[in-house]
Amino acid sequence: MDLENQARIKKLTDEYGNEDFIVLLGGGEAEASGLAAETVATGDPTFAGPLSGVSLGLKAYHIFELKDKVPADVYEEQISMMEMVLNVDEIIEEVKTYRK
Repeated sequence: MDLENQARIKKLTDEYGNEDFIVLLGGGEAEASGLAAETVATGDPTFAGPLSGVSLGLKAYHIFELKDKVPADVYEEQISMMEMVLNVDEIIEEVKTYRK
């Protein structure tokens, strides 16, 4: 997760709290998605960004996990193509790791 997005998330949680806040990810690789989920849950593991040492305790979900929450026509147009070329199960399992 880039430093700018870390700063945005930190600012939003500072302003609104983290009780009803989730992070929606869309990365195409399991490792990158997991790193982003870890960053918003327990802090930046690279110790390089605004969330370094900051445990927000946020839950992250990949868009693939929320398929049933997205209107079918929108999912079909915007996301479904990626389901065919990415390892969806691997991405979902990696992101879930940081919600346990």
